[in-house]
Amino acid sequence: MNDPAPGFRIRSMALNDVDGVLTLASSLPEAPHWPRAAYEGCLDPHAVVRRLSCVAEEATTGVLAGFAVASLNSPQSELESIAVAAEFQRRGVGGRLWRFLASALAEKGASEAFLEVRVSNRRALALYRSLGFTEAGRRPRYYADPAEDAVILRCILR
Repeated sequence: MNDPAPGFRIRSMALNDVDGVLTLASSLPEAPHWPRAAYEGCLDPHAVVRRLSCVAEEATTGVLAGFAVASLNSPQSELESIAVAAEFQRRGVGGRLWRFLASALAEKGASEAFLEVRVSNRRALALYRSLGFTEAGRRPRYYADPAEDAVILRCILR
């Protein structure tokens, strides 16, 4: 099978990745801008909300190309964030991040994953649909500034 994102390594997020994750998230207006403590909490196996997280890095340079975070409440999980640096977008990195995370979620007992995305975020919707997510519902006027519906997507984990 051909690697859809050759030249990238996907691995679990570590504490020394947090600075890079914060920088990457702040460079993308569509990424959630969580505080440092939230990303550090993703790495705490004893947290009230269990999260799994991973990063993508360029294989030769180690440059952070993207990250993803999901919460786990078996048998369900929620993809909370997936972000890819602008210069690495459209190279398969987002798909690789999701496949790594989906596998880890399934290993921990999740059988399905949900997410929500702005109805206007066509690129994200196209990505998620290409990864096997289907529409499960909508939340009217869920987002503010501007007010906009959220599309709820669901994916069965194998």
